[in-house]
Amino acid sequence: MRKEDRNFQGILVFGETRSNKIHSVTYELTGKARNLADVKGCEVSVLLLAESLRDDPSDLFRFGADKVLVVQDPSLSIFNQGIAVNVLKAIIEAENPEILLAPATTIGRTVLPSVAAMLQTGLTADCTGLEIDPDSGLLLQTRPAIGGNVMATIKTPVHRPQMATVRPKTFRIPAPRNRTGTLVYPTLPKETFSSPIQSIHLQRAEGDSGNIQDRDCVVSGGKGLRRPEGFKLIKELAELIDAGVGASRPTVEAKWISYPHQVGLSGKVVAPKIYLAAGISGAVQHLAGMQTAQKIIAINKDPEAPIFRIADVALCGDLYDILPRLIERIRVERCERNG
Repeated sequence: MRKEDRNFQGILVFGETRSNKIHSVTYELTGKARNLADVKGCEVSVLLLAESLRDDPSDLFRFGADKVLVVQDPSLSIFNQGIAVNVLKAIIEAENPEILLAPATTIGRTVLPSVAAMLQTGLTADCTGLEIDPDSGLLLQTRPAIGGNVMATIKTPVHRPQMATVRPKTFRIPAPRNRTGTLVYPTLPKETFSSPIQSIHLQRAEGDSGNIQDRDCVVSGGKGLRRPEGFKLIKELAELIDAGVGASRPTVEAKWISYPHQVGLSGKVVAPKIYLAAGISGAVQHLAGMQTAQKIIAINKDPEAPIFRIADVALCGDLYDILPRLIERIRVERCERNG
């Protein structure tokens, strides 16, 4: 829709729920939306879809929302693209947001393109940065391009809403504040909850050990491993400390490990409590995918490795000397602690 067709204002966050609980990425986007709204002087609304929400939606007020819209229906027990598209489109047409943000998850990447096409507006996918242009007031949407080798900043000057999906863990969840807002349960036409798409069953893929973006600790390996078998050592340490296994882009391109483990602009953005990088030099596109980790431990035999510039703990040496000793030290300390 062209901006002159309606009075568009405010920011709408298309929140995500899983198993009828509010997913953490919703809090991330709500916090970022609050920052953007403070610059523009507008309000933040959050839309939640669920069969029967188990969390308290008003908790989102503390993280920046001014209004939370909760749509509940039995048809939302399992994600259905057609129904989600119908609901989001109906809410957009009722609320007229100037900006729409959604997580760059499977759901966000499935729903937003369809809605953007229906509304004839633009969509910037997989953003890693969002700001408000001080001159025009437009949303500046930054995302990796050309295989992650350059960063592109995109504007939507004419059509509304300005739409963007954002990679999870790109922004930190803000500290909660003492805020209140308006809680709304919209009533939508019955046909909104019908779709030619039928969702039958949801099942985790075989061999899927979980999303590394959800882990408190991630152990990653790079080309410094020198051979694909080196990931056995990475996985051994990760299993020992209950960590996710990450990897640099070159190791994935060399087929040493599968793509779901790739960390970086062209992979996943992670923000764990601890990120251990072994044999990773620190290319810009990799650093952008993990630099918000609370503590970064880097192992590299090159004292000039760029990753050492952001590391909290820098271990200069051969990872094949350091990692086995680290693994043994952890095992010994656990045995002593357990008697």
